[in-house]
Amino acid sequence: MSLPLLRGTVTPVRSPDRAPELVVLGPSLGTTTALWDAVANDLAADHRVLRYDLPGHGSSPAASQPFTVADLADAVIDLVDSVGGGPFAYAGISAGGAVGLELALRHPQRISSLAVICSAARIGSPEGWRERAERARSSGTASLVALSAERWFAPGFLDAHPAVGAPALTALLDVDDVSYALVCEALADFDARDAARDIRVPTLCAAGESDVATPPTQLEALAASIPGATYRLIEGAAHLPAIERPDVVASLLRSRLGGMRVRREVLGDAHVDRASAGITAETADFQNFITRYAWGEIWSRPTLARRDRSLLTLAALITGNHQHELAMHVRAALTNGLSRDEIAEAIMHTAVYAGVPAANSAFETAKRVFAELDD
Repeated sequence: MSLPLLRGTVTPVRSPDRAPELVVLGPSLGTTTALWDAVANDLAADHRVLRYDLPGHGSSPAASQPFTVADLADAVIDLVDSVGGGPFAYAGISAGGAVGLELALRHPQRISSLAVICSAARIGSPEGWRERAERARSSGTASLVALSAERWFAPGFLDAHPAVGAPALTALLDVDDVSYALVCEALADFDARDAARDIRVPTLCAAGESDVATPPTQLEALAASIPGATYRLIEGAAHLPAIERPDVVASLLRSRLGGMRVRREVLGDAHVDRASAGITAETADFQNFITRYAWGEIWSRPTLARRDRSLLTLAALITGNHQHELAMHVRAALTNGLSRDEIAEAIMHTAVYAGVPAANSAFETAKRVFAELDD
């Protein structure tokens, strides 16, 4: 096996006042980074976006030696490290989704969220992939255009939107034949059905309504096998929804991205990493719920500043006598710009409405947090 070299393109964030989360987008076999053009343009409003090409596709050099899907995942890590490293959100279609599963299994500490789109823990059959590899070697990728047109797009899409779908088929002609065959052979050997239950990364599994290559039932089964994973159906799409329904794909990804970024910014990487490391089959749904709704929906709303939300949270936790959560949010309040005096004033104010015993316990919790921070 040989670790392939991958190349890609980075779309910088358009909002200079943000500290952008990196989003990595993985392609389907036979496509290039252009697959993600519309989605990347949407996400770049507040995220830094890295798209990569498979070996012999687009900007990535051709391969001549066999490799595995796990090797491709390691190559993605190398590529991310070359543009700054750190944790990142990942979304991949088909072969790119298989790479995402390997990333979640091999490098879980690097993945903040995972979206597996029109893919599966095992795609197709080994025999089918090897037959396609032989066809690519003997007749070239040009011989696969008609097959791809049938599988990639929902019925009527190419007729209705020729300028949108045709460029993807044209790009297939330029893919290196041997590299295409080697990716086929890597997919022939790929099988993460048993390992998927060990994934602890917040995961979305999305299927194209008309996809025959990876039918919705496969994505449903994959979501059921990954603790806490969410399943979504993309209507009006087949195998390449990033081209067919980029608005829906971008919306699905956004629902996963913002919450984890805000959660990390408010609570800190160390706390979120500890919470992620402790995810079990029983707690995965709850952790995903917190990320999506508490942090992605409520804490991300622009009407109140984060310091204001911290004041409200402190008052609610004091009233409910939730001391463990209060300690966490005292730290978060400091991160969000409240001073120690302001936190003490908030506790004092809450005493009038929540009671002196609750405020007394809250002062003890705050004193302990302050002392830990001063050590």
